[in-house]
Amino acid sequence: MFYWLLKYVFLGPLLRLIFRPDVRGLENVPEDGSVILACNHLSFSDSIFTPLMVRRRVTFVAKAEYFTGKGIKGRLMRQFFLATGTIPVDRSGGKAAQAALDTLLRVLREGGIAGIYPEGTRSPDGRLYRGKTGVARLALESGAKVVPVALLNTDEIQPTGTLIPKIKRVRMRFGPALDFSRYHSSRGDRFVERAITDEIMYELMVLSGRPYVDVYASKLKTTVEAPGAKVPLPSPVRD
Repeated sequence: MFYWLLKYVFLGPLLRLIFRPDVRGLENVPEDGSVILACNHLSFSDSIFTPLMVRRRVTFVAKAEYFTGKGIKGRLMRQFFLATGTIPVDRSGGKAAQAALDTLLRVLREGGIAGIYPEGTRSPDGRLYRGKTGVARLALESGAKVVPVALLNTDEIQPTGTLIPKIKRVRMRFGPALDFSRYHSSRGDRFVERAITDEIMYELMVLSGRPYVDVYASKLKTTVEAPGAKVPLPSPVRD
């Protein structure tokens, strides 16, 4: 109930009025059945704007740190994520993230929409980074179609580390749904999972217009975001 109240009564109308969303391709999100929204990740606000634009309920995962913050800000953030059905995920990888993926899989098997950031973390510099294969496992296990979602300028609206967003028109693009049912018999094949993930990341690259770097963002993020750090980044595949 709190999810729908936020979306249509309290928060949603205000955000639409302030940020005047420019959204294209929303018709690519099926009106029923299981769907995976695979999004690039530029800003904390991505998890707010994406569900706001989709008429159906979207269940996202968020890093576990959002649920363990201290002070007033930490408590408010924790309550917000809990009330909107967001699932905490341990980003140390492997088995640590499996519980969140299992929960998203349950959402999909019940015919719902699961939102996921294949990069696993926010981009440290606005470029698109290598996707992790959890999104492919979800698609293969559930049979759900994957809709790529490109956030075009949320890093300008709410840069990393800022609390108050800038008033600017948010721009989003929803690509055609991708069907990977032809790979259903190859569940558990890590090479197939990598191929599917790379296909999704390619579609995100085209939709977003962001350069793609074939490296996990998590390997660079800590160093790049450190104050005063000057670290040479890998050359993008696409300029």
